[in-house]
Amino acid sequence: MIIAVDGPTASGKGTIAKALGRHFRLPHLDTGLLYRAVGYQVKLNGGDPSDPDEAQGATNFPDELLGHPELRSEETGGLASRVSVHPAVRKALFERQRAFAKQEGGAVLDGRDIGTVIAPDADVKLFVTASVEARAQRRWKEMQERGESHTLLEIEDDLRRRDERDTNRKNAPLVAAEDAVLLDTSDLDREQAITKAIEIVNQATGQQPCP
Repeated sequence: MIIAVDGPTASGKGTIAKALGRHFRLPHLDTGLLYRAVGYQVKLNGGDPSDPDEAQGATNFPDELLGHPELRSEETGGLASRVSVHPAVRKALFERQRAFAKQEGGAVLDGRDIGTVIAPDADVKLFVTASVEARAQRRWKEMQERGESHTLLEIEDDLRRRDERDTNRKNAPLVAAEDAVLLDTSDLDREQAITKAIEIVNQATGQQPCP
């Protein structure tokens, strides 16, 4: 069973995808982490993430970079959004994501183009969304816990810029697949969102809820 989970930054898609992986005993891949690694590698190289050649050159990042804590920072998230607009970057990372999705037994993948590009044949597709205000509040709390200091207004502005880039890029824009189920988490806490996502998968596949 392949489960595709798409949605904008801080919508809760990563948390939901991980929980689905645990619940249905499927391997999980946060595809956004690949783009964050590319963006961070560009920074390490002293390059410009807006330059397509420099961004493509960073796609050969070492696997151990995926465990670097700096990949989760707000700055790296912005770099990831900038490198993801380049077709050459998306092409370089496509095969890695596709192979993960097609492994025996299935998988859960979350990102921005899983249900439309990486795994259009997924058994279940979720598009997780939330208001900018709700997403900014969540991101602000995460950053406070990490000791990062940004205002809510700064975070909201950054999220709107990322949404603009992600939804308007030419290649693989952030958009819900036609057969995706929309899950708005604006007014849901973590457990409520996970429970709802599990219900959606069960309904889509005809599975009975796990005891």
